[in-house]
Amino acid sequence: MTAPTAPRAADAGAGVPPRRGPVDLPGPEGDNSIAREPLWYAYGAGDDAPEAPPWTWVPQPPPDTHVPPPPPRGGGPRRALPLGTHDRLAALPYPAPPPGGARGPGAAEPVEDRLGRALVTAFGPQRREPENPYNDHRPYASPRCLFPVHAFVDGGAGMPWRLLEPDRHALTGAPASPARNVVLTGRYTTVPPAYQWFRGSLIAIELGFVLRALSLGLELFEVPARLRLPDPDAHRLLPALGLDDAWAWSLPFVVELDDRGGAPARGADSVPAPPAHLTRTDPALAELIRVNREQTYDSAPAPLTTAVPAGLGPSATVPDWAELLWRRHSGRMPRALHGMSGRRRNVPAEVLDSAARWLSVPPPGPELATAFEALTVTAVVQGVEGQADGVHRLRDGATRLLRADATAPERLEERYGYGVSPVNGCGIRHAPLTVFLSVRTRELFERLGTAGWGAVQHAAGWAAHGLCLSAAASGLFARPVRAFKEIPTQRVLGLDPDEMIVLSVVVGVPQDTGGALLDLRL
Repeated sequence: MTAPTAPRAADAGAGVPPRRGPVDLPGPEGDNSIAREPLWYAYGAGDDAPEAPPWTWVPQPPPDTHVPPPPPRGGGPRRALPLGTHDRLAALPYPAPPPGGARGPGAAEPVEDRLGRALVTAFGPQRREPENPYNDHRPYASPRCLFPVHAFVDGGAGMPWRLLEPDRHALTGAPASPARNVVLTGRYTTVPPAYQWFRGSLIAIELGFVLRALSLGLELFEVPARLRLPDPDAHRLLPALGLDDAWAWSLPFVVELDDRGGAPARGADSVPAPPAHLTRTDPALAELIRVNREQTYDSAPAPLTTAVPAGLGPSATVPDWAELLWRRHSGRMPRALHGMSGRRRNVPAEVLDSAARWLSVPPPGPELATAFEALTVTAVVQGVEGQADGVHRLRDGATRLLRADATAPERLEERYGYGVSPVNGCGIRHAPLTVFLSVRTRELFERLGTAGWGAVQHAAGWAAHGLCLSAAASGLFARPVRAFKEIPTQRVLGLDPDEMIVLSVVVGVPQDTGGALLDLRL
């Protein structure tokens, strides 16, 4: 997943923010989404003329220089996850599973093993690409393949937690007990400081990706579950996970596997506060953590519903679910170059039909579903059989032409932050679909309060992961991005100035780079 580079002081005239015009909501033209993120939040909360925080214009080191903290490692015994999950998924036709699900008729397994297979389906490494600067690759997209969201499993109230270590194909921690809950939480310090306040959105979006990936795994292996969104006491759960830097993690999602174990045990009365010097050394991080702690909900746990749309037709490219997850990728470049390659090719109508269907499935729970409903889905389409080139609106599984415009893909590429260069590829002008998820933050906050900020990021991640799977089923790549210059992109799409672009996905025709794909599936 690609995000823009941080704004430089030089971009703002020696550290002074540029002046805004009368129709610029909420920030000045030319700003990238990193600079606009805190403005959109303030605008949604009621500030009609938000000002960029001073740290917006502070130069940051390039993202490539960032060394993320080492991944958490569980202490205690290690229990290997069940082997053969790839074979089970390969026996499961796409898109419709046979009777008995991925276990196969008469091949019932204990729920603990089925949970293990669901975790492998959602998180397990798929492949390594030696010529790709970012490795390893899992079934879902992640910025720079950093995978800041982690999963923990417990045995119910009072039981210790085990850490999922996908690279070790294991759950590590206390002696195994029947699993009752899975916790999902993201570590902000994994993402380069150059992304500033946008680190919060990247984690929130990835939680949406992971939630749909895990929901799919649980669905395929027939493990019923419920989603408990963070409540006002959710911060107390973070210390219980055994994290030394609990202050640096997002409020947790809890996926309850049944109702026998009860809610997970809380930790200390309050999560450890961020280091005292953080507001001085990294004020953007301190502020995004403060905002995250306000993203709480009062609803009861909601059942996980289907992650897969109804009415999907067979794929000419993907015969089974194992092949679908293997084929998901974000566009490849040869010889360790960055970006995405692509080529112009007409594609069948099912590409757009499948995308619209995957984008119509709401996430679980009333708040996430409300945020999902608030999203507007706009697609720039070219070379799709039976569809006019131009700007389309996708809603409820259907597509409607807004404006015929054969020049829109080329103009979008001109507004993208990572254009073609000697070290970077960019295939936007060749892409059959470029999809934008946008929202009116003022209306969103009126419906959900400030918690709507996190909810819409989660909903966008959920939707975009579905689009990534749809693209894989059509033999295409899908690259989630936030690197478009927002105000001129609004004009290409016909969006109003008060519509924030939450996330974009470039769906393109891949080029064969000739590079190796090392199979890591188990």
